[in-house]
Amino acid sequence: MKKLNLPPYSFKIKSKENKLYIFDMLRKKNVVLTPEEWVRQNFIQYLIIEKKYPKSLIAIEKQLKINNLSKRTDILVFDKTGLTNIIVECKAPTVKITQDAFDQIARYNLSLNSNYLIVTNGMQHYYCKMDYQLKKYNFLNDIPDYV
Repeated sequence: MKKLNLPPYSFKIKSKENKLYIFDMLRKKNVVLTPEEWVRQNFIQYLIIEKKYPKSLIAIEKQLKINNLSKRTDILVFDKTGLTNIIVECKAPTVKITQDAFDQIARYNLSLNSNYLIVTNGMQHYYCKMDYQLKKYNFLNDIPDYV
């Protein structure tokens, strides 16, 4: 898999029936290793190892309803009270991050009311802090560490 713009992490990867699988420590199962999944698994490690977010506060592919349509978030991080703190939208490294990705995560946030939004393709990472009073988001260099 492609080297990402994140610290290197070790993973359990195995081959089965001509497909690669990566062990997802949060879902506790092997999942097909697609380029987007590679970004997701690396970014999960970044959140846990570098930013110190507890595994117990991170959810993968959480389902939500938007205009009667079922959608899934890539990564959700909750705060200590169980409210959504961070939404992460992952794209494959070859996918250019466009306004569409920001529109997608903003739609998710209409029902989740997260404090932070992150869009990443593993090479570029965009961190935003929501300002609900002014109805906008501000770009950051990074998200804060877990406290």
